This record gives sequence, C-alpha cells and structure tokens, in this order.
Amino acid sequence: MRNAIPLSLAALMAVAIIVIGCFYLISPERMTGSFGLEPPASDADTRAWLRLKGIRDIASGLVVLTMMLTMGTRSVGIALLVLAITPLGDMSIVLGSGGSRSKALSIHGVTCAVMLVVGLLLIHAI
Repeated sequence: MRNAIPLSLAALMAVAIIVIGCFYLISPERMTGSFGLEPPASDADTRAWLRLKGIRDIASGLVVLTMMLTMGTRSVGIALLVLAITPLGDMSIVLGSGGSRSKALSIHGVTCAVMLVVGLLLIHAI
C-alpha cells in the first residue's frame, strides 16, 4: 500500500509523456509553443527534429511502464531518477536559450521535481 500512490503517479507520468510524444509525432507544429522556446521555422527539417522529441518522449514513457510490469518498485524508482535528467536538461536548454522562464520552471522543472520525489519514494529513500 505504501507504493500505491507513487506507482500511480509514475504510471500517470508515463502515460502523459507518451501522449505528448504522440502529439509531437502527429502534429509537431501544434506542439512547438508548448516547450518554452520560440517556434522554429515550419519546414520538413524542423518537423523531423520535433518528431525526434516525440520518439524520445514515447520511449521514456514505455520504459517506465515496462519496468512497472516486469520489475519491482525499486527498479521503477531508479528508472524515474535516471529519466529525470530529460526534463532537467529540457529546462536548462529553455533557460539557457532565453526561452520562457515560466514554462521552463512550470513544465520541465516541476516534471523533474515530481519524477525525483516519486523515484525517491519508490526506492524508499524518503
């Protein structure tokens, strides 16, 4: 029972990032403003780069869901701790590129913090 809430949050985050990744694959133009950077040029090369983000997001979510189905909660927690590098990096890139500070902190920063807390709860470090 101690792990029910953190596992539920992990599943929710995994499904959410998979959905976001699917949007980046299907309609990258619609998603460009949500990241926190100025929307890039709308051409085939840019859409291809944005779709790479979609694949990265889908893979990250699938890693968490797969670990939830095949491994123990400690392994899921470790995966979340490692994968928290992604939103931390995204936040750093947005901030370092002069992008939206509020989106960097509210989207990427909060995601990173939640992943760290849930990961630490699942490995019973807090």
